[in-house]
Amino acid sequence: MNRHTSIAQLQSEKEFDICIIGGGATGLGIAVDAANRGYKTILLEQSDFAKGTSSRSTKLVHGGVRYLQQGNIKLVMEALKERGRLLKNAPHLVHNQQFIVPNYKWWEKPFYGVGLKIYDWMAGRLGLGPSQFLSKQEVIEKVPGLDENGLNGGILYHDGQFDDARLAIALMQTAVQKGATMLNYFSVNRLLKINQQVGGVGVKDMFTGNEYEIKSKVIINATGVFVDAIMKMDNPKHENIVSPSQGIHLVVDKDFLNTNTAIMIPKTDDGRVLFAVPWHTKVVLGTTDTPVDKIVTEPEALDTEKEFILKHIGRYLAKDPTAADVRSVFAGLRPLVKGNTKNTAALSREHFISISSTGMITITGGKWTTYRKMAADVLHIAAQKNNLPPVKCSTQNLPLAGATNTIIPADISNATNEEIAAMVKIAVHEEWCQTVEDFLSRRTRQLLLDVAVAKAKAPLVAKLLAIELNKDVHWVNDQIIIFNQIADGYTMKG
Repeated sequence: MNRHTSIAQLQSEKEFDICIIGGGATGLGIAVDAANRGYKTILLEQSDFAKGTSSRSTKLVHGGVRYLQQGNIKLVMEALKERGRLLKNAPHLVHNQQFIVPNYKWWEKPFYGVGLKIYDWMAGRLGLGPSQFLSKQEVIEKVPGLDENGLNGGILYHDGQFDDARLAIALMQTAVQKGATMLNYFSVNRLLKINQQVGGVGVKDMFTGNEYEIKSKVIINATGVFVDAIMKMDNPKHENIVSPSQGIHLVVDKDFLNTNTAIMIPKTDDGRVLFAVPWHTKVVLGTTDTPVDKIVTEPEALDTEKEFILKHIGRYLAKDPTAADVRSVFAGLRPLVKGNTKNTAALSREHFISISSTGMITITGGKWTTYRKMAADVLHIAAQKNNLPPVKCSTQNLPLAGATNTIIPADISNATNEEIAAMVKIAVHEEWCQTVEDFLSRRTRQLLLDVAVAKAKAPLVAKLLAIELNKDVHWVNDQIIIFNQIADGYTMKG
């Protein structure tokens, strides 16, 4: 199976049961569940799978300690259950990560300690390990990179860590194994209506320009921050429901933390949690929560956001990272459902499902950890409203694709040309990779780990992709230019 065979599937199928617009975590999760129930399923993504927010997360599969502080018990309980399921279903991509909350004030240990014990209790049998109170010396032994000045001790707890883009590819492959038609670089440009009900979509292949009409019993809009644009196709008078918020991350070398244990700072000046998490060969620092007006495919970090993270993390690390130490900066937009507050940190992280008068179903909000539950909820509604066979969700214990495959390494800085050639072959023929950016940002994670290395590898990757995709030298040159333009947005200078 590859993108060509998916296009052939699209052309041979007269009508689908489920058509999903959007190939991020939410859409991919729905495709897996729908195909697993036996529904004829197609997914259409205008860019690459997980191109947007879904490849730009803090890399955590977690219940959400912050939501517990906010009193959102339901969301935390749900997320902790899903965290446990993900560790069982994708052990090749999700693992148990130790975190330490360092305590610098006398009241922090009892206050956060009680909260984390509740967190453990809520996880129940799906817990990853009990939280523990640590002395100052025990904290320093576990995290030698911490600032010891004023340190009283800390609390150790467990959460999940993962590679978001690789999990997205695993979901895509799982859906394909279950019979779904999965297409990246297919843009939906109109909705087809029969008797004032949505009954299909008009789409365009972004590479060939070929256009298709796809009929489907159910249309699900799962486009994240772009849901309002699709809803306006359905109803030009639609009022926006998403209030986008930007979260950014800085990536630095491992020696700033010098351990495999992550740290979590429970409260920063803007009320957010701050993380320093070992990820592949680096450490991810983040995140921010900045309201934004513009929704773009390549959001860029603001100088104020970069300064905010460096300033706050510098309070806790013995060696303060500077702008010169940052290897990559990445930004993602959260599709927060509008509320009556100007503070995006307080807007709903829970998912929101609506059905329009024409029958189109929209789902937005939520987070990576709960993608499977979101899919189950929306398909329950879709089956009820559209008279699909009432098949129960059975993804709770469904292993995801890739556990027995050779996974392309995230960091290819030390890979030989031959090794990279083998990776490109897998990426194109098994993972729908179509561009240099697909390969260096999401099939590997080089762009997010080190921009300079990614730029240096781009010419070789372009040539290797051209061989597999049967492209000419002009395509190679164009791809290098496009990639370098995107990569510039991942630097501290932006």
